[in-house]
Amino acid sequence: MKHWLMKSEPDTFSWDNLVEKKKSMWDGVHNHMAAGHMRAMRKGDLAFFYHSNIGKEIVGVMKVEKEHYPDPTDETGKFVAVDVAPVKPVKTPVTLQQIRADGGFEDFLLVRNSRLSVMPVSDAHWKKLCKMAGIAP
Repeated sequence: MKHWLMKSEPDTFSWDNLVEKKKSMWDGVHNHMAAGHMRAMRKGDLAFFYHSNIGKEIVGVMKVEKEHYPDPTDETGKFVAVDVAPVKPVKTPVTLQQIRADGGFEDFLLVRNSRLSVMPVSDAHWKKLCKMAGIAP
């Protein structure tokens, strides 16, 4: 199983929206690198739900429910969507500021390329972020 971090602007689609829906298509990712990460996702993989722009923090964990398929919002046909479902909220949101302040995340894409909307999370970073968030890995 691989781990991921997926970003959404909470005023567009928030953790609470996902919890309310119980399952949702994750679409609208029009960056080739991020789309490549979505193509690599497999059913059962876990991802942090990260509120971008407002909050800039990890707020929950979700599971990939359906592997990549053509993004119906993409008129070019180049990009993909995946379906995700909430697993659990974090006990303590983990902010980008906290992650940057910690010495163990220099090679984490969120620190190196904070604009990327979908990225892999190494096993070591996943465990450390779960600990920071007050949840079991």
